[in-house]
Amino acid sequence: MSPVVSIGAAARRPCTLVVCRGCCCGDARKNPGIDHVWQLERLRSAAAASRGRFALRTTDCLGPCGQANIVVVQPSHEGRRRGGRPAWIGFVTDDESVDGIVAWAQAGGPGIAKMSPALELQLVDPRKV
Repeated sequence: MSPVVSIGAAARRPCTLVVCRGCCCGDARKNPGIDHVWQLERLRSAAAASRGRFALRTTDCLGPCGQANIVVVQPSHEGRRRGGRPAWIGFVTDDESVDGIVAWAQAGGPGIAKMSPALELQLVDPRKV
């Protein structure tokens, strides 16, 4: 059996944070008292400061609206090669959650670094929602 070899962009894909900003996530009516704009800016700034170690993108509704705000941490190419899979983190509504996600992404994310126990408590199984 020959080894799997990735070329081009897939070989360089970093850990990626996918931030839901659909119908409920990022909505002050759903989660009042949270500075949703600051939260997204904090994640963008951290991604920019990481110098390519992790990336950020936003998306429309991911579905688990009852656990808003949702951030999916996708593994890098290397993380996936090591067995890492996307981690859906719900209830990202405080600074500690954002800081924990940033720290994990900076450390390499799924397949590379261990998730904090606090983030483990926030895991969402999108198949069960």
